[in-house]
Amino acid sequence: MAKYLKLDDFMLYAHGSDLCHDSELKHAMANCFEALMAALFLDGGIEVADRVFGETLYNDSPEHLRIWVNYPKHPLQQQKPKGDRQWIQTSPLLQRLTRFEEIIGIKFNHIRLLAKAFTHRSVGFTNLTLGSNQRLEFLGDTVLQLIASDYLYRYFPEHHEGHLSLLRSSLVNNRTQSVVCDDLGMVNYALHANPKPELKTKDKADFLEAFLGALYIDKGLKHCQVFCNVCFFPRLNDFILKQYWNDPKSKLQQCCLTLRSIVGQKTYNPIYRVIKCIGPTNDRKYIVAVYFKGVRLSQASGHSIQRAEMNAANSALEVTKDLFPKLDHQRKAISRSLLHQSTDSNKHFMEIINMLESQSSKSDSHLSESEKKKNKLYNRLLAVLCSAEDYNEEETEDEEEDKKHYKEIDGPERKKIKMRTRKNSK
Repeated sequence: MAKYLKLDDFMLYAHGSDLCHDSELKHAMANCFEALMAALFLDGGIEVADRVFGETLYNDSPEHLRIWVNYPKHPLQQQKPKGDRQWIQTSPLLQRLTRFEEIIGIKFNHIRLLAKAFTHRSVGFTNLTLGSNQRLEFLGDTVLQLIASDYLYRYFPEHHEGHLSLLRSSLVNNRTQSVVCDDLGMVNYALHANPKPELKTKDKADFLEAFLGALYIDKGLKHCQVFCNVCFFPRLNDFILKQYWNDPKSKLQQCCLTLRSIVGQKTYNPIYRVIKCIGPTNDRKYIVAVYFKGVRLSQASGHSIQRAEMNAANSALEVTKDLFPKLDHQRKAISRSLLHQSTDSNKHFMEIINMLESQSSKSDSHLSESEKKKNKLYNRLLAVLCSAEDYNEEETEDEEEDKKHYKEIDGPERKKIKMRTRKNSK
């Protein structure tokens, strides 16, 4: 399409060998066409972008262009062009959905579209919804991506493509959609086959996407944008402060980087070690412990080493959350220059030491077992942070017990685990 519009005649690029290759030039032209569509969308709206795209795609086929421009209404809209709210009187399901409309403040012209959005794929074909919500999920996912991209582009003009992609992924991922679904109580109106299946995060996200698809068909893009302005975008500030796009291992590593007493001191990254393997090879469960300067912060399990490491890092973040600054402080501190970082790092280091000393000096006679373990962990961290040496935890009872289990691991698997552990240590 870029070639049809002869965009290469209008492209501005520096002289060099990069675009001398045909594949590189085609890639640059494709990017240029995408940028052109974005410019048309920003300047004239989705209608203008749609018209130009259609005329470019079907420039030699007027019949296909006519179909593209005049796409048919949804089958539920075709059955009742003026709306189907009269069905509410005879349908208990639609009567329940009117309460949901009151919650969100939106009244559907075709309320059966809303019912279809909440119809799980386990339900068979019915005359009320004409099928499940799977196709609406597909549409809603695209609508959410478009609205989030438009919002981020307009409100973060200094961010480059990579940063915008991270922010968008934090907004539109399954976890965020699942939270919005729970906040609105969508699962209370979902239609399932008997018995009712257990809803996972993905299932809730699917309901949210299907709802957006139904809202787009019934009300248009503006209503979807308002919905996202209320239910999604206010969460963005919290996502940025907590670095929501980072996985637990990345967060823990950033936290450990803040625990440096003086500039130039050796940095210590968290180390992950597989301490147990349980079950047969086709259903193996790994238990991984995470260490900082020899101190075991936490341990967790998973059906793969990668998953167990993620779970261990997440558990360590929860156990040691009092030690670390807020994640927005981390984000700023890590990006500072070495000169500026020295003052803040020393200040924060002293705050951590004071906190650890106050915790370790408390009597543990009235503490619960979990609190005693946490107090013990703080004592160990205090020792390693005030010393250049690592804590030697190999003599503890836990480590001895882990060694017994570790011997039970078969030879090839042990070799594989050792190679991975050695790689992580580097």
